[in-house]
Amino acid sequence: MRFGIIRERKDPPDRRVVLSPSACQNVLARFPKAQILVEPSPIRVFTDDEYREKGLEVSDQVGSCEVLLGVKEVPIDALVPDKKYFFFSHTIKKQPYNRELLRAIMEKNIELYDHEVITNPKGQRLVAFGRYAGIVGAYNGIRTFGLKYDLFHLPKAETRKDQQALVAELQNIHLPNIKILLTGRGRVGNGAKEMLDAMGLKKVGVDDYLKNMFQEPVYCQIDASEYNKRKDGNRGNKADFFKNPQEYRSNFFRFAKVTDFYIAGHFYGDGAPYLYTREDAKHPDFKIKVVADISCDIDGPVATTLRASTIAEPIYGYDPRTETETDFKKEDAIAVMAVDNLPCELPRDASNGFGEAFSKYVIPAFFNGDVDGILQRARMTQNGRLTERYAYLQDYVDGKE
Repeated sequence: MRFGIIRERKDPPDRRVVLSPSACQNVLARFPKAQILVEPSPIRVFTDDEYREKGLEVSDQVGSCEVLLGVKEVPIDALVPDKKYFFFSHTIKKQPYNRELLRAIMEKNIELYDHEVITNPKGQRLVAFGRYAGIVGAYNGIRTFGLKYDLFHLPKAETRKDQQALVAELQNIHLPNIKILLTGRGRVGNGAKEMLDAMGLKKVGVDDYLKNMFQEPVYCQIDASEYNKRKDGNRGNKADFFKNPQEYRSNFFRFAKVTDFYIAGHFYGDGAPYLYTREDAKHPDFKIKVVADISCDIDGPVATTLRASTIAEPIYGYDPRTETETDFKKEDAIAVMAVDNLPCELPRDASNGFGEAFSKYVIPAFFNGDVDGILQRARMTQNGRLTERYAYLQDYVDGKE
């Protein structure tokens, strides 16, 4: 089986890669029947020479490979017919901007495997960049807090080599006695938690956070069961919430009344209540002044997120009174950091972590008959058609919705 690591062609450029040079070397050592070809790239975080130094062949002839591995969407004119492709297609939620891409994939008889739907039998994702989104998002949020109040000026994450370099920057600053709220206990939330812990910040429980004042900066990490409650007054739990989100309403405002800086690292599902609304943000008791929205659902559960921001311009202000964008440094403005491609700022670490998981869970499936159904579950198209698992996308492909 020949695997080709393709050059990222989407604009703006993405420096990440599915398999690092070391990950490639490990794959070849474990699977003697595997071959890996690396397409030359001027932007990849690992240089062509780094691959050559590990004994990999760097060549323009990746079209000779059966399986092509990328990170972001492949431009339609660069798609090679009759191949198996792995990349984030951003089509499983019927995103209108990629409808033509999915149509082209089917027309070119490509087997598409989306990284986002590589799961175990329980539906849990196996490969993801979420941890690194959390790591960079927390750093960017703290950077935003410093800029909002002119307390400190951290460098941009993209200018630093790795997570340890970001931690070193954070350990050199002094935060005032603020309360930081973190939602989510998955990859993203726990990635953000890593950074707060690395700063030596004190973690407190919900009751302490809501009721007490502190002589140092503190943070509280909560999940869906703590910021939602059942409408019928019965005691709910996280499992019930994810099964019946329509039966819940937000209980987030009690946190908003005591929080200075909010990091949104939760997963938001269809039918779930918003954490806070635009009306909530107008309330005189709404205290949050800095939001790092790592989840970045536009005009959704975190009402101050009007749009995704960019690595180049990561911060904008939200005026609660007019519900419009403004200068984030204005006294009444809520500073919003809502970059939607955060792992791109830490491409080397993110690629290393992703490659370890991909090598562990996906590559073996090509050599063991897909005994665990990894490939079967992630295969979106085959023989020019949607597979049964993704047949719900047919109306989307046909332009009917």
